[in-house]
Parts: sequence; C-alpha cells; structure tokens
Amino acid sequence: MPIKIPNGLPAENVLLSENIFVMKETRALVQDVRPLRILLLNLMPKKIETETQLSRLLGNTPLQVELELIHTKTHESQNVSKEHLLAFYKTFDDIKHQNFDGLVITGAPVEHMPFEEVTYWDELCEIMEWSKTHVHSTFHICWGAQAGLYYHYGIDKKQMDKKMFGIFEHTLDYKNSMLFRGFDDRFSVPHSRHTTILREDIEKIPELKILSSSEEAGVYAVSAKKGRQIFITGHSEYDALSLDSEYRRDLAKGLPIDMPKNYYPDDNPDNAPVVTWRSCANLLYSNWLNYFVYQTTPYDLRDLKGAEEEE
Repeated sequence: MPIKIPNGLPAENVLLSENIFVMKETRALVQDVRPLRILLLNLMPKKIETETQLSRLLGNTPLQVELELIHTKTHESQNVSKEHLLAFYKTFDDIKHQNFDGLVITGAPVEHMPFEEVTYWDELCEIMEWSKTHVHSTFHICWGAQAGLYYHYGIDKKQMDKKMFGIFEHTLDYKNSMLFRGFDDRFSVPHSRHTTILREDIEKIPELKILSSSEEAGVYAVSAKKGRQIFITGHSEYDALSLDSEYRRDLAKGLPIDMPKNYYPDDNPDNAPVVTWRSCANLLYSNWLNYFVYQTTPYDLRDLKGAEEEE
C-alpha cells in the first residue's frame, strides 16, 4: 500500500526510484480508505534527508500511511529553505486539535546541552504531553528518545568520553517483543551520539522494559505503556552514506572524530560502506506500524483519550 505525502515533496522522486508506492494528496482524496495518520516532528537540521529516510521506511509496508510534517516554531532551521518549510511543514499549533495514530520524534544535534537549555524544549514538552491523549503510539529516535525518557520518566542522559559512532551488533533482551518479531538473534544498527542512557536508570522504572541492547553501544530499544511509547537510541533509518557524511563534515571542521566503527571495508574511508542494517530497519518500522499502531489504534481517533485513561 502507498504512503501519502504532500504534493511536490522532494522525497517523492527518491521513493519512486526505489519502487516504493507513493500517493499524492490529490489522488488520496478520491479514495474511501482510512489510512494511518502518522505525524513526523522533524528536529534534524537536514530536514529533506530525514523526511526522505523516514518516508522510505513508513511507506514500505502493506499499510496505507498518511504523513503529516511539523517543525518547531521556536527554532529557525538554518539548513533548509523557508520555502520548503512553508510548502510542506506545519507547526504544532496547526495540528494540536487533531488526533494521530502515530508520532515520530526525530533526533537533534543538541546533545551537549542540558534539555532545559534547548531553545524549543518547552514546545517539545508541550508536544510530548499532548501525545499522551492525541497519539496512539509515539516512536522516539536518538536524542528524541533521550528527551522522551527525561520528560516522561525523569531519566537524564549521560555524557560519554567520546562519540558512539559506527555500526554495532545488537541482541534482544526481550525476545517476545512484537517490535522485533522476525529479527535475527544478532543484527546491526548505526549509532551517532555523544550521550547515552544507563541501563540501571531505566531498570528503576517499572513501567519501562528494555527490548534490545548492544554490548558496545548500550541500550537500544525501550518500550512503555504497552507500546504507546517506543524509545530507540540508534539511527536505523540512516542511509548508506549518512555516517560517511557526518565523518567528513567533522573532519573538515577540525573536530575530534574517530572513524565510524565497522563501517568502511578494511577501515578505509575510500571504500564504499556495505549496508548491513537496511533489512532490520524496514522490519522495525513495519512491526511498529502493524503491531503498535494499526492493530490496536481505535478506528475513530477521537477515542484516544479513553484508551489512555484505561491504562
């Protein structure tokens, strides 16, 4: 089934070239189908790149998805044109009266700052509080996961000595999780972050369950409230060259950065990376949409408040 995206979104040509079924707004209007309404809060600086990566994964399932894009009004992005934001993005004020089957909150390059010093922290807190009653399941990514665990459960992030950067092997802590149904015993995930969440801090919260982790990269996936909140510390959505781009960017800026681990063949940056995480990424998002959104969301999204009160 297709993913419905705004007319003219740059991701369209990329998705079509990859044989992902894309439906424009004009065609969707004539169909009598109740698609899954997914809201994407894009906090990443390269918004077009991120919206393309996530559209690719959300659109590669048998479910019809309607994607709505929002950005923060309290922070002006420096890496995307105002024309792009005006054409394809809304703000929280534009959609806060609506309900959604799912919400994706991306990462953001603000790890070194205390949460409260982030310019849009108050706005993000308002959105996360709103999600409790207006969204069936929220999927937090990287810094977005750290922000969600801090806001909802008081778990603070910890600064690491050096950046967790590369492709790392993961295993399942809870093998019966529907989020990881069909996964191999070991699978790869990209990570790119300077901070982490400690396992012992998560284990103190009875409402939280660690689903997957890595010996080297730490906790990867955490679930709460029967999947109403999912926290993912890595970047499963990354393209083949995402880490390469970050590595060369930091080198050009003269920043201290190690070569991403387990990424370049023979640890040679002149060699094209071999993608080892794409199938797991597709299965992760497919499982989230199927088991935590589609199969449990109410047909009438106005019933979401009642669902929250029952838990």
